[in-house]
Formats: sequence, structure tokens, C-alpha cells
Amino acid sequence: MPAVQPRPTLADVARLAGVSAKTVSRVYADPDTVSPQTAAKVRAAAERLNFRPNLLARDLRRGGVSQTVAFVTSEFVNPFYIQVAAGIERECAQHGFTMVLASSDDARREQQVIDTLVAQRVGAVLFVPLGDDHSYLEGERRLGTAIVAIDAPARNLLADSVVLANREGAYLATKALLDHGHRRIGYVCNPVNVYTQAERLEGYRQALAEAGLPADDRLVRATDDPGVPLDNLVDHLLDSSEPPTALIGGNNRATVGAVRVTRLRKADVALIGFDDFEMADIFNISVIAHDPVAMGHAAARLALDRLDDPTGITHHVELPVHYVPRGSAERPPAVPV
Repeated sequence: MPAVQPRPTLADVARLAGVSAKTVSRVYADPDTVSPQTAAKVRAAAERLNFRPNLLARDLRRGGVSQTVAFVTSEFVNPFYIQVAAGIERECAQHGFTMVLASSDDARREQQVIDTLVAQRVGAVLFVPLGDDHSYLEGERRLGTAIVAIDAPARNLLADSVVLANREGAYLATKALLDHGHRRIGYVCNPVNVYTQAERLEGYRQALAEAGLPADDRLVRATDDPGVPLDNLVDHLLDSSEPPTALIGGNNRATVGAVRVTRLRKADVALIGFDDFEMADIFNISVIAHDPVAMGHAAARLALDRLDDPTGITHHVELPVHYVPRGSAERPPAVPV
């Protein structure tokens, strides 16, 4: 294997261009102070050497912040978070910022990842909270790092946040099924001990209570064990002594599991999912929909605004959801209840 060449330095560019190192620095840091001819000569030398200026060091030397925003999420494979990332990236790009993406799969890993990012002096950290305590970020917040929690508020930390109208969405889903005559409505989700599901279960129970129906925990299948397939939760619910006539998928993965199981079993069960997903329209799956890209845009705007005004009031943004009827929920129970 050939030896790795040392990375070219600013001094290397200066020698090749026949100018001082200070002139090379000005070409990248303050180009208006350098003649076009000299700047062109420096950039040609930099290109020949494959030189890349250290923009982070430049920004920090000038007393500014890094033009980098970090987004930390738990699930790269979940289309919801990929779309959120797309919204963040687009908003950041419009303002000259670059987004970097990182993942954490548990609370301990979350803090390690975020600590590493702030040590690299990113300008902002946008993250999907996993842990129960985010007070470790308070010092960074006071130093001017913009902190924005996405999909759930941070805990023990005063930070901007962007969430969905989770309770309203689950209420709308349950109400739609009630309006079509269902009284045994099941709810499936994994994980359960997170902000989003706590809010959605509240909306589910609120709609049942308004209909004069007691909340029946036997109709809820929920776990935090990632090793438990969502298909199994749906199977167990449908195999119970008094199975539901309708199901609510607490998130996109739960809904996909419910679609798979009910289709394989040919179960005549009404279904509505929280989160739209690819092919849901093809399979006529009714959903509670929202705009993940808009969530990313909103989170990035909060971060950029916070960088402009570190001492401003904290904002908690709740984005709307809406019911999309496609047929899977709009039918009465197969057996009248």
C-alpha cells in the first residue's frame, strides 16, 4: 500500500503561489483585501495541492461560531428521521451552514456522541432526546451553543423544541374509529416509554373516555424491548380472548407491522396509523399525517435564530397533524359490537 501523503498546509500553498502565508490566509478569511490576480494565483496553487482551508479554525479565531450544525438521531433507517434530516439540511444550506449527521441508540451513547460533537465546536446541536436527563448540556447552552430538541422536549434543560401534535393526532385516530362503530380499539407501539407515545396514549384514552368507554389495558400492546417484533405484538392482540375490531399503529413501524399481520391472517380489522409512510396510499391505509421535512425546517430555524439571539425566550413549537382517510379505517366492525 502506498504511503499516505501529508496534508498540504497553508505554508505549502504560499510557497507554490509565491506569496506570504498571511496573503493565503486573507484569500480565504477576507478576500476583499486581496487583488483578484493574487487570489486567482493562490486558489490555483491550492487546487494543485488539493489544499482545503480549516474553516472551523478560521471561524473560531475570528470569534464566531462554526458554520456546522449537528443532528443526532437514534434511527438512521427510519424514513421519518431521514425526512427530518432533509429539512434541517435544506434550511441550513440556505444560510451557509452545513449539517452533519450522527446516531445514538441509547441514553448513554447519546451523551457520548453529543459531547464529542460539542468538543469539535459545532455551532448547534439538534437531537432526538433519548435520555431522562439532558442537564449535561446546560454549560454548552450558556456558552452559546444552540440546542434544539426534536420530536420531544429535552429533560432538565431549558432548550428550544419542535414536536408534533401527538395527543391531538391519536385523539383524531380513535375518534374516527369510534365514529364508524368500533368500541374495542387496540393500540400497538414500540417503544412506549417516550414522550411521543405518552402523549399519543393520552389522546387515545381521552377519545375513549369522551365516548363513555373505560380504558382497557388489555387492548394496548406496547414494549420498550427493541428485540420484540411489532408483528408479535399485533399477533398477541388479535389472539386474545376478546380481540379488537380496530387497530391504531402508534408509529410508522407499528402500522407496517399491523398491515403485514392483518393481511397475512386475512383479519377483518379496521386500521389507522400514526405517521404516513411509503406505499400507505397504495395499500389504502388511513393515517394521521404530518410533515417531517417541515419539522426539520422548523428545528433548523430555531437553531439559527438561537445563534443570533442566545438570550432570547425559549420556544416550544408544536406542528399540526391531520387525518387522511383512505379506506382501512372507514368501515364498521365485521361483527356488530
